Amino acid sequence: MSNPHTTFSATVLGLPRIGPNRELKRATESYWAGRLDAEGLHAVAADLRTTQLTAARDAGLDSVPVGTFSYYDQVLDTAVLLGALPERVSGIADELDRYFAAARGNAEVAPLEMTKWFDTNYHYLVPELAADTAFSLHPEKPLAELREALALGVPARPVVIGPITFLKLAKSVDGSDLLERLPDLLPLYAQLLGLLAEAGAQWVQIDEPSLVTDLTEAELAAVRSTYQQLSRVPARPAVLVAAYFGRLGVALPVLAETGIEGIAVDLVAGGDADVAVAQSLTDKLIVAGVVDGHNIWRVDPDHALPQLTGLRDAGVPVAVSSSCSLLHVPYSLAPETDLDERLRNWLAFGEEKIAEIRVLATALAEGEEAVAEALEIARTAVAARLADPRLRVESVRARLAALDADAVRRTPADERRVLQQQRLNLPLLPTTTIGSYPQTSRIRVARAQLRRGEIDQTEYDTRMRAEIAEVIALQEEIGLDVLVHGEPERNDMAQYFAEQLDGFAATINGWVQSYGTRCVRPPIVYGDVVRPRVMTVDWITYAQSLTSRPVKGMLTGPVTILAWSFIRDDQPLSDTARQIALAIRDETVDLETAGIGIIQVDEPALRELLPLRKADQAAYLDWAVEAFRLSTSGVADTTQIHTHLCYSEFGEVIGAIAGLDADVTSIEAARSHMEVLDDLNAAGFGLGVGPGVYDIHSPRVPGTEEIEKSLELALKAVPAERLWVNPDCGLKTRRTDEVIASLRNLVAAAQALR
Repeated sequence: MSNPHTTFSATVLGLPRIGPNRELKRATESYWAGRLDAEGLHAVAADLRTTQLTAARDAGLDSVPVGTFSYYDQVLDTAVLLGALPERVSGIADELDRYFAAARGNAEVAPLEMTKWFDTNYHYLVPELAADTAFSLHPEKPLAELREALALGVPARPVVIGPITFLKLAKSVDGSDLLERLPDLLPLYAQLLGLLAEAGAQWVQIDEPSLVTDLTEAELAAVRSTYQQLSRVPARPAVLVAAYFGRLGVALPVLAETGIEGIAVDLVAGGDADVAVAQSLTDKLIVAGVVDGHNIWRVDPDHALPQLTGLRDAGVPVAVSSSCSLLHVPYSLAPETDLDERLRNWLAFGEEKIAEIRVLATALAEGEEAVAEALEIARTAVAARLADPRLRVESVRARLAALDADAVRRTPADERRVLQQQRLNLPLLPTTTIGSYPQTSRIRVARAQLRRGEIDQTEYDTRMRAEIAEVIALQEEIGLDVLVHGEPERNDMAQYFAEQLDGFAATINGWVQSYGTRCVRPPIVYGDVVRPRVMTVDWITYAQSLTSRPVKGMLTGPVTILAWSFIRDDQPLSDTARQIALAIRDETVDLETAGIGIIQVDEPALRELLPLRKADQAAYLDWAVEAFRLSTSGVADTTQIHTHLCYSEFGEVIGAIAGLDADVTSIEAARSHMEVLDDLNAAGFGLGVGPGVYDIHSPRVPGTEEIEKSLELALKAVPAERLWVNPDCGLKTRRTDEVIASLRNLVAAAQALR
């Protein structure tokens, strides 16, 4: 490769930022609560960055990404970088408070919309742009973090989201074509490159994951023009354009035509599709993403090394990398001492992935004999996993093979609606909540005491029943029509069920960031899935015994459990989805048998797993819809099936939402001002729908008039007999006082409109 910049051989595309023990989460929430000042928050963040950057350097990475740290979200950070925060937060003088107001709102300011980051369970904040948005460069954060890393002796590579991806992910608030704003952004990116070079950067990584999606000819031309212009910036660092979560396809030769010095390709999600093109790029550094940054299985060296050596032998300069940022995997396997030892040997979390990258880079540079022992351990673990008998449970496979693949509820929805109303006798515009109620300190203390062995299961169950009784009484007092038990016994929507299903494993400290300070511990699907016993019936029937109003049975759907887990990669996703669906089907039947008349099977991740390229989407939607219908079609027509969808762009899956054939679908709509209802109408959606009337991810308490206006908008699109009234999502993360005030206003608004 002929360029004047120092090259590198081992890297990752990004690092997590919540802290190995969620230190940043706790510090940020303490700042919001007024228990920690800004100086204290910044000190926690600086300590986390120092520890992480030096650890990456010491582990053998010779180029370390910096600037991937964020107090909330990297897309929001890019909006700050480019001076593109919404006007409504401009009156907030304090920089940090202005940032958090855009992220989560406050009593006076609504936050930015939030949606999924490509096909991951990470959520990003959607920039709001218009034809007249005035951009300006604010480079303080990337410059400060670069200087901080260089002072530590870290070979730092600043990372910034690229202009194409930033504009494609943003929302046009005036209907204008945002890609037309590229000429206004490119001078700012050029200026930033110059400033980073002056500060000592040898390389800059520009993230363009949108390049792995379907691109129009105009968009490809914009990619070519953008990187031709940026490559001509004088006195700049070398530019690495990073794309991940799929194959670059036609975008790869377009990037190759430009004067950039490096291209990062995802050879895990993208398979071998880009390798043939990359082998011709002898004038570029190819950063080969052969170690999976999105899942937790060990790398198979017999798959990764041939990809790497094929590139090297073609004369292409190669660096070994993760396929994407390590944001999506836990920090380290070290705390996971309770995992089955066989399973543990199959896994690699962030720390272990960096070690794998170093081993592969050494094998590429010095030959396999230089790391023979490490490669043998990896090969043995991969072989042991594939031979493990827990991967196949023939009774489950036989039962699925015998089931009707088109398992559906045979009676049309409008006929079911009549039967269900006769049973439930609900008022017009029935009010309900999505499922969870605030996880109080009492709940968290009890769960910690159970985990430490300080109380037994009987005492824990007694305390959780007391929480349920309190939540039922609260809902009755507020006046809700359909109640929930509040889910105090549940740690997480996916993990709770995974811990009760064979074929899954749970971690102790396997936290990953979902959004902001919200962290989850995805369970691990390693084998065939079996439900050995009922999971929710006792809790739901206890709640129902406390009230004459209907209480919803609350289950997580098969696609969401799949999406929010680390999933086995040795069989098609559709096979695993059907196995989980079978377990959920059995639970719905048991709930119905116990007398529960409404069962909610949540699928918030339906859109999340949608393949990024249209050619692959129809097949996914077919099996995703089939899995949901398999899980819900075992009940009688008089049992009302609900589902819940949230924080995605739904336009692409409207047909699938109708295909689920749920009697009632509650759906995120508050931040997008009911826009989703237009999509539903255009698709001829004729089922019950509960568009969220207030945003639970913000601490704002909506007024009764505000909720009434949202419902009036909804009534223009949905007949009153099919409209439900509910929040956007579960209430787990909110304070009890916020919940009570908001729900009182929700009930008042519904009653006013009846």
